[in-house]
Order: sequence, then C-alpha cells, then structure tokens
Amino acid sequence: MISKLYILSFFLPVVFLNAQVSATTIGTLPEDVLESSGLIYYNNKLITHNDSGNSPRLYEVDTLSSQIIRTITIDNATNIDWEDITQDDTYIYIGDFGNNTGNRQDLTVYRVAKSDYDVSNTISAERIDFSYEDQTDFTEIQNSDWDAEAMVDFKTQLLIFTKQWQTNGTVAYSIPKIPGSYSAKKLGFYDVSGLVTGAAYNKFSNVLMLLGYSSQLQPFIVRINELPINFSFNGTEEKLGLGIGFSQVEGITFSDSNTYYISSERYQNNLPPITLASQLYTFDTDDAPQETEEPPVETPIDAEKEENELIIFKAFGSNELQYDLNSNAPLFGRAIFDITGKRVRHTHGSLIENNSIDLSGLSSSVYYLTFYLQGITVSKPFILD
Repeated sequence: MISKLYILSFFLPVVFLNAQVSATTIGTLPEDVLESSGLIYYNNKLITHNDSGNSPRLYEVDTLSSQIIRTITIDNATNIDWEDITQDDTYIYIGDFGNNTGNRQDLTVYRVAKSDYDVSNTISAERIDFSYEDQTDFTEIQNSDWDAEAMVDFKTQLLIFTKQWQTNGTVAYSIPKIPGSYSAKKLGFYDVSGLVTGAAYNKFSNVLMLLGYSSQLQPFIVRINELPINFSFNGTEEKLGLGIGFSQVEGITFSDSNTYYISSERYQNNLPPITLASQLYTFDTDDAPQETEEPPVETPIDAEKEENELIIFKAFGSNELQYDLNSNAPLFGRAIFDITGKRVRHTHGSLIENNSIDLSGLSSSVYYLTFYLQGITVSKPFILD
C-alpha cells in the first residue's frame, strides 16, 4: 500500500544502519506485480500477490529472471487488502488484513490447499476470520496502529505482526490455522523503530526475519534467533540494514537455511519527483540447519492443574499416547506434527472420543501433540522411541 507519509521525508537527514546484510538486486518485477506485497518459495519458484484493490490472484515468479511464469485465480476470494502470504506442507495462507485506517471488522486469512494449487489455475479458498483480542475502538483514523502486513506459519499457528504507523513498533498475534472465526491472541510488543511490512520464519534455521522500512524508506530486517515453541520476543532481536538504498520493501521468504528473497512495491511521488521500481532482491546468511534437542517425555503429576495445561505420558515401548488436557474452552481439533513442522495426524474435535492416541505407523522421532482451542493453541513435545 503506497502512503503519502514520505512526501517530505526525503528532505530529512538519512542515517543508515551500520550493521547490514549484503542484499543484491535480481531484477525488476513485471507490470502485473508492481504492488508485490507478500512472498513465498514453493516448488522452486516464488509466489507473490498484489495488495489492496487488485485481483484475487497469485503469481509464480522465476527466481533468476524475475518474470511471471504462471497466474492463479482464487475464484471465491476478494482482495480487499492482501498484505502477506505464508505456507506449511499442506496449505498456502493469504493474509487479507491490511487495515491502514484501523476500522476493518472483516480481517481474514484465505487458506488454499496445495493439492488444488498444483493442478489448476482457478481454485477456491477457505476462510480464517479473526479480530484482535485487545481492539475495542474501530474509529477510522489515517495511519492506524491496527494495520498489519506480515504473517508467518510458526509451528502449529499463524503469527501476525502489526504495522504500527503511530507507535513505530509491532505487536505479534496468534491465530489457529483451521477455518473458523477467532480472537487473535496478543503475544508481545517490539519497538522496531520502523514499519514492519513482511515476515518469514525459516524452519531450517529456527530464525524469524521481520522486514520493514523507516520513515525515510530505508529498508531493514529484524532477525530473531532461537525461537521457543510458544513465540515471544526473546531479547535476541538484531536490526540490520539491507544496503539497497531507498526501497518500499514488502515481501520476504527463504529457499533454504541461508538463502532469502525480498520483493518491493513500486513507489511514486510527485513532489519531489521520485519513482522507485518494483524489484526482486536476494541475500544470504551463514546459518547452519537447526538441530532439534529431544525434550523429556512428560509424566503425570498429582497436583492442581492450571487452566489449559496439557500433560502427556507414554509407557515405555507402548504405541499408545495418553494425555490430560485441562481446559473448558471449545475444542476444534487435535494434531501431531513432526520436527519439521509437517502435520502427520489430525482429528476433528467432534471425532475425539477419548484421551488416548494410537501412534502406530509413526517412526521413532520427536513429535508435537497440539490442540486447537477457542482463542488458543496448546502444544507439547513427546518422544516416540
């Protein structure tokens, strides 16, 4: 979304960040994606989309030429203000939550099955509707703190990061990945001193990259290392410049533990006369693939249980996993994820009959037992030996 915020800002002194990554330009993006606002890497290609008022379409872009090689239309969706895109092994998620004026009450994430995406250029989506648990005032205001342009798939949930025009920070919220209507849970605030416009969680290195720019269109990333299962800003945040000059950067993704791609939106201004092309960039890190430590198996304890507490236990050599979930919240589903984040089991809430799970067919590894409750996701690891 192009804003008038920067009309005079280019007359101000510009101070670039000392610490930088070495981003390079791949090329200029085509006319059809001049407002590229989100980015993922799938099947050796980049996927992007435009933001507010454009068609509900995804575009596959070649990583070498930056040219469009395929267009996919979502026939039951509307692009009110698509701002970011993310994925897991089964679905693509498109965030229609741009909210510059802070008065939207129709925030949604469209969920598209990859099995449909792979075989057709016209597909349908499911809806994950949400509102922020702490927003009570929906008065229209230009450049609101309730805008959002960044989203990642993180473990068993979607994390949404706000773009706070007034505060120049970002708030992280969590929602389930299952279609329905939810109250987004607030997880924490970070004073980024800028505007967050994109995000990527690299599951290979357990690193979160927040993308954004300053009031003078100076691009940056905020790198957050060693994320816990339950996300929080953990004190490892590091803000880095990109070394690409002025740019309205919008989308970020990764292809492996070290290779990242960034897209920018075209920026135009009449006074002073400025035009910045929509570009595709890349940069590398030197991160090693993350090694997952094996946590101990939980055993039952005789103590007063806290609300939403999950206890799991398994007899040695048994293929039966037992659990005790203390919660009064409605249960939407139960799932098991492997250490790569792939969902290997899922049971709808209405089909859960007891507190025992047959693990037959799963190989020896570390897994995560996850429950989708109203307004919260509860997850704990266990070892199958």
